[in-house]
Amino acid sequence: MSTTTHFYADAVLFDMDGTLTDSIAAVEAAWGKVAKDIGRDPEYVIAATHGKRAVDNLAQFKPHIKAHEMDGEVQAFEESILYFADAYHKHGPGSLPTSPVSSGAATPALSSASGSTPSSRTSSRAPSFAGNLAQLAAIRRPSFLSRVSSLLSMAPAIPEGDAATFEDPIIEEGDEETECQEWRERAVKQHQLEAWQLEACAVDRSVRILPSVKRIMDSIPKGRYAVATSGAKTYAYGCMTRVGITPPPVTITADDKRLKAGKPAPDPFLLAAKELGFDAKKCVVFEDSPSGIRAGVASGATVIAVCTSHERSKIENCGAHYIVDTMDKIKIETEGDRLKFVVSQ
Repeated sequence: MSTTTHFYADAVLFDMDGTLTDSIAAVEAAWGKVAKDIGRDPEYVIAATHGKRAVDNLAQFKPHIKAHEMDGEVQAFEESILYFADAYHKHGPGSLPTSPVSSGAATPALSSASGSTPSSRTSSRAPSFAGNLAQLAAIRRPSFLSRVSSLLSMAPAIPEGDAATFEDPIIEEGDEETECQEWRERAVKQHQLEAWQLEACAVDRSVRILPSVKRIMDSIPKGRYAVATSGAKTYAYGCMTRVGITPPPVTITADDKRLKAGKPAPDPFLLAAKELGFDAKKCVVFEDSPSGIRAGVASGATVIAVCTSHERSKIENCGAHYIVDTMDKIKIETEGDRLKFVVSQ
């Protein structure tokens, strides 16, 4: 039997991915690629990185990254998430014109900015770094991050077979062997890049807005809500704008230099509440991941957990005050200078 509860608060602090947007397939694909690059099990890496900052995850799985290189590594990683999110519709089957004969099956939109329609995507626990490359045979090879492509395109073609010759008379035999080896290594990297591009195009991993998010955000007065996410600015702003969400003035991202720690530490929510001008203890946090829920609880806020990326059994012992399947179960109204929350469970 369902029950309805109501309470009051001053402001709302939203997590982003898994709470406002669903980009889990693209995120998991990006971490899956990292796992393959370092020779680790993708399933393990994906599970270990969920709900945490990319900088913390990269420091754990790529400890060789130097401190002065980390900002660039984080940005490149988050650009790869957005590449996975866009590739199907920009370069894959989703980019092909719809045949008049099959006009009834229109290409799905990249975002649902006009409303909060439920995602038809399969469970986020399903493999997300896999695809049918055969279906991409007739599709143009997409361009990738420009600086990566430019670097790899500098590699000359590899000589084929015994007919290959080196005409420069001043190249010594040892130099010739070294140069040929460098060509081979560059070609291997180029082929790996092309395989990644094709794989990225094979599966629709586009960002989607989650159910009732638009309704909930529209019901809150301006200046009374913020976003506090484990994503850095490139990824966070990229996801929200892709689904028609205007990032609020107070959007705390993982690369904010004022943060001493990311989730599960409460710092992101404490900073968001402070920037809004409210006490975190009088705010409501919306979260989906165990680390995010713990961060919200540690901040002193009232936490509403949504079962959009994890099964209820995975988050029910993290301290959330309320657990709902989706935001369909939430209603927010303004009463005087307070926000009234109605929760159906």
